[in-house]
Amino acid sequence: PPPPPPPSLKSASTSAGPPPPGAPPPPPPKAGAPPPPPSKAGAPPPPPPKAGGGPRPPPPLGSKGPRPPNAPGRGGPGSGSASKAKLKPFFWDKVANTPEQGQVWNQIKGGSFQLNDAKIETLFGYSPVEKSKSDKKESTAQEPQFIQLLDGKKAQNLAIMLRALNVTSEEVSDALVEGNELPVELLQTLLKMAPTSDEELKLRLFTGEITQLGPAERFLKVVVDIPFAYQKMETLLFMCSLHDELTATRESFQILEAACKELKSSRLFLKLLEAVLKTGNRMNDGTFRGGAQAFKLDTLLKLSDVRGVDGKTTLLHFVVLEIIRTEGLRAARIARESRSFSSIKSEDLLEDVSPDDEEYYRNLGLQAVSNLSSELEYVRKAAALDAENLSSNVAKVGHAMVKTRNFLNTEMKDSGEKSGFHETLESFVKNAESSVMSLLEEEKKVMDLVKSTGDYFHGNVKKDEGLRIFSVVRDFLVILDKVCREVKNAPKKPTQPPKKQTSNASTSSESRVAPPSPDPRQKLFPAIAQQRKDDSSSSSSSDEKS
Repeated sequence: PPPPPPPSLKSASTSAGPPPPGAPPPPPPKAGAPPPPPSKAGAPPPPPPKAGGGPRPPPPLGSKGPRPPNAPGRGGPGSGSASKAKLKPFFWDKVANTPEQGQVWNQIKGGSFQLNDAKIETLFGYSPVEKSKSDKKESTAQEPQFIQLLDGKKAQNLAIMLRALNVTSEEVSDALVEGNELPVELLQTLLKMAPTSDEELKLRLFTGEITQLGPAERFLKVVVDIPFAYQKMETLLFMCSLHDELTATRESFQILEAACKELKSSRLFLKLLEAVLKTGNRMNDGTFRGGAQAFKLDTLLKLSDVRGVDGKTTLLHFVVLEIIRTEGLRAARIARESRSFSSIKSEDLLEDVSPDDEEYYRNLGLQAVSNLSSELEYVRKAAALDAENLSSNVAKVGHAMVKTRNFLNTEMKDSGEKSGFHETLESFVKNAESSVMSLLEEEKKVMDLVKSTGDYFHGNVKKDEGLRIFSVVRDFLVILDKVCREVKNAPKKPTQPPKKQTSNASTSSESRVAPPSPDPRQKLFPAIAQQRKDDSSSSSSSDEKS
């Protein structure tokens, strides 16, 4: 039915006074406005306004009627029963539902889902314990109130540490008086959390009951009353840690010393450097880079960057294959010498060797090159050392020894203290001084050896250059091992059976006419072909010597 006409302004004004403030008259309906949608079941249309003015305006179009008490979708306070358990909050972003937009939420109102209240209360029930004011007062009165003399965070951390280590102030006090050993972790923490000058003054001036202080303050109150407490802690820490420092440092020195000897005495590493030097000079022939007599070991890391014409074989592959060949010849020579062969030239070693024997000696050469990484074991260990930290630790040990001796000869002597700590410290200084002096001398000896090793390969180098050489060789050995694995796993070329010789004359004529088959490695790096010929005689003589 059409909406009722608006009341007459005249009758409204004559029958009643002006409308109460805050209640504006209902706006007149727009011309041609559609009737409001029918309300839901049981919701009658709004009654016409009574004459007499002041009624509330009808609800705007599209508004819903009053919701029943148990209608879903309302979570406002007080909407549920008072007996319902309080649940944990679920934080979400609510969206205003607009029915005329046809949102999905309009379809949910009549859904069949039934919420299991019992289960959700069991899973997400939340019943915070609310203490009454009297309970709060009682709990507050029961909590001990301590006088705070330290920084709050420092006091808390120190109290936690004391509980974790299960140490008492009496144990620390006895150690500082009698010179007993204390855990290194405890001494480090106490020195790290030492009170400031202001905090120490507050602790000294405190004259109240010690039970009024917290655990950290009570502990430090006992400590600061001991003469030279923190200097004694530093001395105890040095006494407890010196043995481990000396052992670890000497082990590092032994590694460096062994690495220097390995690198300088390795025959195969020297052979590898010779091969790289001759190969590099042939590659750089006719340029300002040629004619080199030495090179930095960093060059070894660049061999894998130069590739042959096939795009696969690198210069390092070439060098490795050449060393495998020479090491195979050396193995064959040693084998023949063991069978009383003599006066054998290197180029003749494999003439009468069968293909199986040739492959055998080749494998021996590959095994020798592959074992270079194991041969230089201490070089790899030396590369892993923190040389800067090593020198710093030695300097710290020497400085701590001087500081401990001065503390014994000045503060302890002037105070006239004759305690167990004084006797322990005096004995320690007497025995430790010689060990520390020996460590300092050993450091100088080893570092001189490291520098001489750097000079042996690079000429006059800086102080730390020798230590850096170990890292360079370590990185090169990783690349070398990879190339050796590739050579080992490379498919083997089929061997051709030897041709039958018809006569000695034909054989001799063929040998004079037919040129030798070229080495495939010479095709990959043509610049090295001539160098191989030039070095054949020198390499044979050097192989015989080595």
